[in-house]
Amino acid sequence: MKKKNLLVTGKPGSGKTTIVEKILETLGEHNPRGFITREIRKGGNRTGFELVSLEGRRAVLSHVDIRSRYRVGKYGVDLESFEAFLDELSLLEPGTGIIVIDEIGKMECLSGKFCTLLNRVLDSPIPLLATIARSGPDILEKIKGREDVVLMEIKKETREPDADILSRKVGEMLTG
Repeated sequence: MKKKNLLVTGKPGSGKTTIVEKILETLGEHNPRGFITREIRKGGNRTGFELVSLEGRRAVLSHVDIRSRYRVGKYGVDLESFEAFLDELSLLEPGTGIIVIDEIGKMECLSGKFCTLLNRVLDSPIPLLATIARSGPDILEKIKGREDVVLMEIKKETREPDADILSRKVGEMLTG
């Protein structure tokens, strides 16, 4: 089975998103679609997470000030906003060369809509580059164990060589 789903894992702060963003800079001709998750910071402290689509649309995923029945740690998760954001993504459109999802984690997996979309992406013929939490709901382990998945762990100490290896693997997926 062709391994067309490349998942990047590692501890928080290991550089997963930074590496994916660097690789994204080289993917323009492949018509990438998807989103990146960015920290929201106030006074040097992380207060939440914002989603930014590759087309520039933004949505708050979670924040310490959000009152929601959906919580991960100190963050209230705005599932309604997240699912509206997902509705605007056109990940599986004809012409999409690679899909980028940052991240597949506890907050995102609270959404049934996200899990359904994620399974469609994983099963599609379009290559996927995604970051994935090291631990979390059972779905994360199921995804990591798929035959069509390559899982790569990024470590802060080796992030530069890891980035080079990851970039090569993405290139192989796109030409392979």
